[in-house]
Amino acid sequence: MADAPQATVRNDDRLEDAEMVLAVREGDTTAFRGLVEKYQGRVYSMLYGMLRNREDARDITQDAFVKAFHNLDSFRLESSFYTWLYRIAMNLAIDLVRKRKRRQTSSYEEEIATRDGDGEIAEVHHEDGPSRTLQRKRLYKRIMDAVDTLPDDQKQAILLRELEGLSYKEIADIMGIPEGTVMSRLFYARKKLQKLLADER
Repeated sequence: MADAPQATVRNDDRLEDAEMVLAVREGDTTAFRGLVEKYQGRVYSMLYGMLRNREDARDITQDAFVKAFHNLDSFRLESSFYTWLYRIAMNLAIDLVRKRKRRQTSSYEEEIATRDGDGEIAEVHHEDGPSRTLQRKRLYKRIMDAVDTLPDDQKQAILLRELEGLSYKEIADIMGIPEGTVMSRLFYARKKLQKLLADER
């Protein structure tokens, strides 16, 4: 029974999203703005966690919405728009990561960021002293450097679970794999992360 309110919210979201999609299909292209405003912060946050580069995250977020708009006819209304959009965004991010690896370049000098209450990325500027801020920044970098060593499929699963807080089913839908495979990838990802972080102490 405890899950009922959340399920109702998600069903309401799905209905609201379907209405906006239908409106776009019927010629009201401005209705797509509602979907962009609703999800752009969450998509950007996820992509930033994956790519750790603000410009790349912004570009891929924009590309994902453009691609979603042009492929809206292929979206099944009974499905979750959020899940469908995330799959598009993550596929674009994975393509970019692969291109990066081929070029053998990397630049991870981004500052730590977190999502605020509106789902937007905001710099961390707490009243903590410089020492505490530096400590937090170093810890974040250690964790993300460890995440970067994971295979792409494990990295995607761990970010969707730990950064975005998605359920196993939602992750399975986004990645197009069974829930059991999600659990397996998360298990091995966490095991590897624990070892890497323990070795650095």
